Amino acid sequence: MTTQPPPHTSGRTEQAQSLVLPHDEYNQQLVANVHPSDWVNPEPTGRYNIVVIGGGTAGLITAVVGASLGAKVALIEQHLMGGDCLNVGCVPSKGVIRAARAWADLRRATDFGLHVPPGVTYDFGAVMARMRKLRARISRNDSVQRYTKLGVDVYLGSGRFLGPTTVQVEGPAGNRTLTFVKAAVCTGARASAPPIPGLQETGYLTNETVFSLTELPRRLGVIGAGPIGCELAQSFARFGSQVSLIEAMHGIMPNEDRDAAEIVEQQMIRDGVTLLCCGKDLRVEKSDGGKRLIVDSHGGHYDVTVDDILVGTGRTPNVDGIGLEAAGVEYDKHGITVNARLQTTNPSIYAAGDVCSRYKFTHAADAMAQIVIQNAVFPHPFGLGYASVDSLVMPWCTFTEPEVAHVGMYEKEAQEKGLDVETYTYTLDEVDRAILDGEDEGFARVHIQKGTDKILGATIVAAHAGEMISEFSVAMKTGAGAKAIAGTIHPYPTQAEVNKKVINLWRKAHFTQRTREFLIKLFAWMRR
Repeated sequence: MTTQPPPHTSGRTEQAQSLVLPHDEYNQQLVANVHPSDWVNPEPTGRYNIVVIGGGTAGLITAVVGASLGAKVALIEQHLMGGDCLNVGCVPSKGVIRAARAWADLRRATDFGLHVPPGVTYDFGAVMARMRKLRARISRNDSVQRYTKLGVDVYLGSGRFLGPTTVQVEGPAGNRTLTFVKAAVCTGARASAPPIPGLQETGYLTNETVFSLTELPRRLGVIGAGPIGCELAQSFARFGSQVSLIEAMHGIMPNEDRDAAEIVEQQMIRDGVTLLCCGKDLRVEKSDGGKRLIVDSHGGHYDVTVDDILVGTGRTPNVDGIGLEAAGVEYDKHGITVNARLQTTNPSIYAAGDVCSRYKFTHAADAMAQIVIQNAVFPHPFGLGYASVDSLVMPWCTFTEPEVAHVGMYEKEAQEKGLDVETYTYTLDEVDRAILDGEDEGFARVHIQKGTDKILGATIVAAHAGEMISEFSVAMKTGAGAKAIAGTIHPYPTQAEVNKKVINLWRKAHFTQRTREFLIKLFAWMRR
C-alpha cells in the first residue's frame, strides 16, 4: 500500500510534511526518514531495468529485491516512503490498538484477582505520542537513505508516464525523465467516502487523518463496520469515547461468518460501542453541539450528535494523474487491469498492491511484488518460470479483540464452486490455555474437501488469531493437508492447540463404525 495522494498534487516536501501532524519530534524524525527536506533527486544515467512508481509495500519490495539481484532500479514516491502501512495504516493502528488493549486489561484485572487502586487513569495524548515514537523508529526500515544504500535510485516527486517506456518525475528541483525496460505501478489506494448527504460539508476523519489526533473525541461516529471501522471503534470506545458505529448491512464484518462476527460484536458492545446496523437513509448535518448523524436502524429513528466522524467504508485505487493512457495501460474504477502474471495491457508494465488487487493488505502487496520481480526482471525461460497470483494462498486478520483471521474459502464459497465440503468447528471454551487466559470466547473452523484431507479454508476467532492462522496457510500452500496437522505435536498448554483439536474432529468423523467393529474383533482375537 502507498500514500500516493489524489491526482494533480505535487510531491513537494512541504506538502508531505504538512500532512504529518502534529509537528513534534517524532513526526520530524519520520519525515526526515521517508521524505527528507534536503533530498536531491539523482540524474538518470541510462535506461533502467525497472522503474517503480509508488513507495508503499509493493513498490519498496519490488525495488529492493530487484536491486539486490543486480538490476538497475528507480523508485518514485511523491509523498511518504512506506506508504499507508507505515504512515496511516497497519503501524499506527496497531500501536493504538495495543494501548487500548492494555487499558482494557487493566480495567478487568479484578477478574484475575488483582486489585487496581481507584483513580488510575490514562493519557490519550501519551498514547498517541507513543505510537508516533514507534512509527518513527520503524520508519528507518523504509527510509530514503536505506534504499539508496541498497542500490535503489530514489526519486521524490510525482511520476507520470510520457509513453510506453518513459516516465517523467516532477520534483522540487526540476523534472527528470526516466526510460525503462520494465515498469511497475504500485501507487496503492486512498481512503474514500460514500455519497452520504452532508458528509463532505460537515467534514470527517479517515485512516489518513485519524492518527493525527492528540485529544480523544468525547463522542465519535464511525461509518462502516469493516476491519478499519471495527478496530478503531473498539479502541476509541475502550478509551472512553461514546462510539456510535453505523453499518448499512446487518451486524459487523459482513464478509465473515456470522457467528464469528457476532462474538466480536458482543465484545464491542461490552466495550461501550453502540451499533446501528442495517442503517438506512443516513445523512449528516452540522449543529451547534457538533455533528449530527441521522439514520434509521432496525425500525428505529436515531439522531446522534458527535464531535468527530470517522469514515472506514472503502478505498479508491490511485490511477489518475500518472499517465496510464499514454503508457497504454487500461484501468477502471476498480484499479489497473492485470493478468495472472500482474502484467498490464502494456506487456512491459506491471502492477502490484492495492492499485490492482482486491486484497487490500500489506502482506498481499508484498506477495504480489515478489511475483512482479519474478515475471518482469528474470528472463524467461531462463529464469524461475512465470509466477501467478492464482497460486497465492491469502490469509487476513481483523485486529479487534478477539481477532478474526481467515484463509482460503468459506463454506458457502466452496459449495458455490461445486465442491463437497465438510466443516468442523472447535470452540475455545474447551481449550485449557484459553480458559486460563480468560480468552475462551471464540473457535477454530476448518473446511475440508470431502473424500480427501485437503484443507479448503479456515477461520479462527481468538485473542491471537492472526498468529494462529498461519498453520492452516502453510498446510494449504504446501498441500500438506489435515493429516499433517493431526500428526504434528502442539505444545501444551497453548491456544494454538485448537488447530489440532478441530482437525481431530475430522479424523474422528472418519473413524467409521465398520472400522471400529473390525478392531473389536481383532482385539478379541488377540486376547485368545
